[in-house]
Amino acid sequence: MTPADPHATIDAIWRVEAPKIVGGLTRLVRDLATAEDLAHDALVAALEQWPSQGVPDRPGAWLMATAKHRAIDRIRRSANFKRKLEAFGADIAPAAWMPDPEAAFDDQVHDDVLRLIFMACHPVLPSEAQVALTLRLVGGLTTPEIARAFLVPEATMAQRLVRAKKKLSTERPSIELPSGEARQARVASVLDVLYLIFNEGYTASAGEDLVRRGLVDEARRLARLLLDVAPGEADAHGLAALMDLQASRLDARVDATGAPVLLLEQDRGRWDRALIRSGLASLADAWQLRRASPGFFTLQAAIAACHARATTPDATDWVAIVDHYTTLLQVAPSPVVALNRAMAVAMAEGPAAALPLVDALADDPALRAYHYVPAVRADLLEKLGRGQEARVEFERAAALTANAREKAQLLAKAGVTH
Repeated sequence: MTPADPHATIDAIWRVEAPKIVGGLTRLVRDLATAEDLAHDALVAALEQWPSQGVPDRPGAWLMATAKHRAIDRIRRSANFKRKLEAFGADIAPAAWMPDPEAAFDDQVHDDVLRLIFMACHPVLPSEAQVALTLRLVGGLTTPEIARAFLVPEATMAQRLVRAKKKLSTERPSIELPSGEARQARVASVLDVLYLIFNEGYTASAGEDLVRRGLVDEARRLARLLLDVAPGEADAHGLAALMDLQASRLDARVDATGAPVLLLEQDRGRWDRALIRSGLASLADAWQLRRASPGFFTLQAAIAACHARATTPDATDWVAIVDHYTTLLQVAPSPVVALNRAMAVAMAEGPAAALPLVDALADDPALRAYHYVPAVRADLLEKLGRGQEARVEFERAAALTANAREKAQLLAKAGVTH
């Protein structure tokens, strides 16, 4: 740990370990709110001890063991200790609390995060609340970050998260993985959650870095784990394919200074061919398993595959990409998908064909704070030789993004220097 900024080190560790800690504690105490309280108690202990004592060799194990001991202390202080101990089960009986923190942490840790996702995606919650809560618990996203992902005000998202936690505390759904039809009913929400976690890692909504690799890697790990739970779900294979194909470009997405590199300007020799092969194999599985029309993630993966197969930008099959986006709009209509389709139309038919499509989206209330709309419009205007209008749009896009790398790039395109 660097003595200059120990709290930054602890914060980085916490972002990685928190979902595992909360998931494991929820399995033990059967209550999300209690699990979160205990996890934060452990974090406070780390903030008090690690700056002077150093970070343990296995910080996650230390945090879990500390939280478990706090849980035992809390239960023992309760007047009805015996009844609660029986209700919580033998898992947390004192005899089961091993002094070895590694043993305490390793127990079922790889399944606990997926269990936590399935619990947060319980049908007692509205679908948007399911996704938002899981992004908070598992993705480690802040309330402003989640609000930006949903294109809603921060206050609205904060209220949504509070209501979701209260509902789960009242209903007390099982932390165990559901089976049969109950599992199938939740898979779609779980896929949405993993996709949004991956997206936040692939292009961070705020902060100094464009990419948060920890979120990308965790989303990919969980997507592969989900395949063990739902092997016959075509779109689960589609999501795994999409993540691998997108992640294959990570090394080429930023330059030596950390600035973004646009897709068509990337060095394709830096794309990870092993991830591309893995993604294409998963996509083939998704196509084979589909029962009717392909799902949202399978279509997204098919679009990513068009880029992955092209050895040069000019070799990209933009007509196929437009066709996939057209189908995607029928499967899952949204203004964001429509904007992506407009960008593909610009490549297939030219900027003049795409500009009216983007203009039609500019007044959509859901996209007013979405910086990609003015950014795309600016790019089209620039290609059409309307430089002054383009500069205004680049500046507007820069004002809407909270990511420092994207803001700098957009301002540079506008000709604004700091």
